Amino acid sequence: MESPTQTSEHIESMTEFLVKHYPDQLREISLSSDPKLHYPLFIEYAELVDDNPSLARQVFSNPEHYLRQFDDSAILAHKIALEHMKKFEEKIGIEKRFIHVRINTSGSPLERSPETFPSIGRVRVKHRGILMMLKGTVIRSGAVKMYEGEKMYRCRKCKHMFPIFPELESINSIVKPPFCPSQRSKACEGTNFDPVDDTVTRHDYQEIKIQENTQVLGVGVIPRSILVVLKDDLVDNVKAGDDVVVSGILTSKWSHDLKDVRCDLEPMLIANHVRRINELKSEIDISDDLIEKFKNFWSHFRDTPLKGRNAILRGICPQVFGLFTVKLAVALTLIGGVQHVDASGTKVRGESHLLLIGDPGTGKSQFLKFAAKLSNRAVITTGLGSTSAGLTVTAVKDGGEWMLEAGALVLADGGLCCIDEFDSMREHDRATIHEAMEQQSISVAKAGLVTTLSTKTIVFGATNPKGQYDPDQSLSVNTALSGPLLSRFDIVLVLLDTKNPEWDAVVSSHILAEVQIEQDREVDDLTTIWPLPMLQRYIQFVKKNFKPVLSKEAEEIISSYYRLQRRSSTHNAARTTVRMLESLIRLAQAHARLMFRNEVTRLDAITAILCIESSMTISAIVDSMGNALHSNFSEEPDQEYAKQEKIILGKLRRDDIY
Repeated sequence: MESPTQTSEHIESMTEFLVKHYPDQLREISLSSDPKLHYPLFIEYAELVDDNPSLARQVFSNPEHYLRQFDDSAILAHKIALEHMKKFEEKIGIEKRFIHVRINTSGSPLERSPETFPSIGRVRVKHRGILMMLKGTVIRSGAVKMYEGEKMYRCRKCKHMFPIFPELESINSIVKPPFCPSQRSKACEGTNFDPVDDTVTRHDYQEIKIQENTQVLGVGVIPRSILVVLKDDLVDNVKAGDDVVVSGILTSKWSHDLKDVRCDLEPMLIANHVRRINELKSEIDISDDLIEKFKNFWSHFRDTPLKGRNAILRGICPQVFGLFTVKLAVALTLIGGVQHVDASGTKVRGESHLLLIGDPGTGKSQFLKFAAKLSNRAVITTGLGSTSAGLTVTAVKDGGEWMLEAGALVLADGGLCCIDEFDSMREHDRATIHEAMEQQSISVAKAGLVTTLSTKTIVFGATNPKGQYDPDQSLSVNTALSGPLLSRFDIVLVLLDTKNPEWDAVVSSHILAEVQIEQDREVDDLTTIWPLPMLQRYIQFVKKNFKPVLSKEAEEIISSYYRLQRRSSTHNAARTTVRMLESLIRLAQAHARLMFRNEVTRLDAITAILCIESSMTISAIVDSMGNALHSNFSEEPDQEYAKQEKIILGKLRRDDIY
């Protein structure tokens, strides 16, 4: 136990550190109007290590004790800031009672060590009692409660007053010390203590559960979760589906007392600092050299831009031969368009959705898996194993209280949700994703919990046709999917395994030669094929830095094509709605981003039309679009595009639409 002299020395050095490094935050707290609130004071652990290494080591090894001292020193630093403001700025601040030091450990040595930043599944007893970090996704968020915190007690014998803190481990029970803790020259040894009136500090309290990211786990490993306790200013800052990094103190709590069930301890992290990383996602680093490499790539293909685009597309699922249309659709879906908000505040989504309908063995699942690798955040599920609650949210009862637990679509917020075997889902379960796909939110009313959760996600589905695919029938009949659901997909591609001997011969030689190609491939040569890490960085860069605007010509072409489709839609009635016009705009914007541009040109509009044409059972313009399965990469894509553009514009002009 520390002596009073040591304690005062530590508080003095902590106060000095706060006044020296964080005067702006202290000034802001002083000028805040409400004296009853709990205020956070954010400090950097890396700065503490540089300024006072011994104090940083003590905070790391015994955080429970030293973080309380830090809170006391924050109050002292706040009083110094008040005096300074009154003396030099002639401003009168309001004295605050509750200030909590929140230590941000990012960029510090703690973040680089697996001992202090383990995965949730590797948390052990050795981590108990030290300052540590955990990263995960919030899967459950409990209600905000209130509990009684520290309370002052007085010794009957010597009248010494001291605080007693409740133990979170034993459901906030207060344990009195065996004898008086007064540190006088002559020990008091009193054993009777009385509570002092009006000295109870009450705290806000919330329990959340975080789960480790499934993408970093091996096959067959069950993702582990841990309970996290948020107090005071930290409550209600995160919601289900958020990616967070939490730093705090690992402790444990007794499980609920149930009849005929063994009572045991479960690990629990008492949070000191919570950092949301939704915006950063997987924090892929894009260097200036890499950006320069992207610019050089496009300057090399200045005269033949579609040849450059095809070089990028060849890197998507390289083990699958050809399928140019599918690879283009995957790229445009992952990149997506720009979200539009009109004057009334109504949002039009920027994310595109893709559905692959095909015979077995046409590579649908391969594309799903590869798309999940390309995305910074992805959740893969199958239709057979997904219920409506598993896709949206589940109401679960924990300790007599109902909570919401996030499902696949909520966990994929800001990323990609891949649903394989889409046709295996029950009709009732399939209907639950309607709102998630178009409005990008899920409205829930379960067990008295009424809320709306964000599902700003790309849906990538794969399904088999119902029996033998009949080209004379509409998509709704062939897939047993409803019209409203089909209209929500921007691109619906049909992959039919027609028996073509020439195609089979080419595909078999590609599969047999794939091993040799892998050995000979140059990683830095972007003009032939792009490696996976480069594709990930490129997609992230163009999504972040390009917000393409439609040119007048592109607007006219898209509008003309939409009017033509509306006029001639018989088989494709489920697809030709206003959503189709929004899909055309999104795909054109995505193609402009893919081409490293900030303006949607005629080329992008025509490409968007070709993608939509591939989605149609019967084409309105191009008579022989062919099977998407047999679409191959052209040797001269720019020349072939010129022919397709001539056909499309000629058709639009002939019908006096464009």
